[in-house]
Amino acid sequence: MKLKELKENSEAVVTGLDGDPRFIGRITSIGLTPGSSLSVIKNDRNRPVLIYARDTMIALNRKECEGIEVSEVRA
Repeated sequence: MKLKELKENSEAVVTGLDGDPRFIGRITSIGLTPGSSLSVIKNDRNRPVLIYARDTMIALNRKECEGIEVSEVRA
């Protein structure tokens, strides 16, 4: 599933990245690499997705979220 499909307060693990080298470089430089965990803090329609990963709050635009594949982790 794509990162933008996750609901608020859900947790997931990054399973893959898809995009051009610039996008991959940007996303991996902020710590979103395959296998890393994240929590969705806010995911309102037509607004950036706010996530918490590696002790950092990160805002990603919806286009960026299209290139991040995740697997939801259920407690």
